[in-house]
Amino acid sequence: MSGVSSVFTGLISHQGRVRAVRGGPESMRLEIASAGLCADGIEPKDSIAVNGVCLTVASVEGDGFAADVVPETLARSNLGILQPGDAVNLEASMRLGDRVGGHFVYGHVDARTEIVAKSPEGQGWRVRVARPAHLASMLVEKAFVALDGVSLTIAAAGEDWLEIALIPETARRTTFGAKGVGAAVNLEVDPFARYAAAAVAAQRSR
Repeated sequence: MSGVSSVFTGLISHQGRVRAVRGGPESMRLEIASAGLCADGIEPKDSIAVNGVCLTVASVEGDGFAADVVPETLARSNLGILQPGDAVNLEASMRLGDRVGGHFVYGHVDARTEIVAKSPEGQGWRVRVARPAHLASMLVEKAFVALDGVSLTIAAAGEDWLEIALIPETARRTTFGAKGVGAAVNLEVDPFARYAAAAVAAQRSR
């Protein structure tokens, strides 16, 4: 995750393709092609959410940009398993005056999880992902969650899973349209749920 504090909305503005993965598990640099995002005028030091992970742009060249990924981020996210050609969700950080159409997303991924079921539902899809046990209290029905950077509402939750109802527009604009069972996804809980859980824990410890 980036060392700079940035905020995103979870509304994916662009998709990109991994152009190159350089380095190894202790020092990785991602090179990502996205003509649309670069046309928006990104610059070095800008914060970009890549599959929901806040990264700092190290360089911009032509229709792509590069960003460094540190070991902590590799351990918590799916960025370490990306390969050239893989599609990624991209969102530039919010600017003063931008509308918040999703929910506040910080790009601080809590865990890497995976899709365990996906089936057609109406015009869209019902997607079930594994729910990490240590985050269960913050991942409840009708709460927000960010999966691969996409702002979503939890439609249902069980003992070790949660489900989202994926509408056609989200499937088209993000990588979720193509992702299937077994695909790794990054999960970030709603920051307000995090603060509430911390407040309850502090109260109980008194």
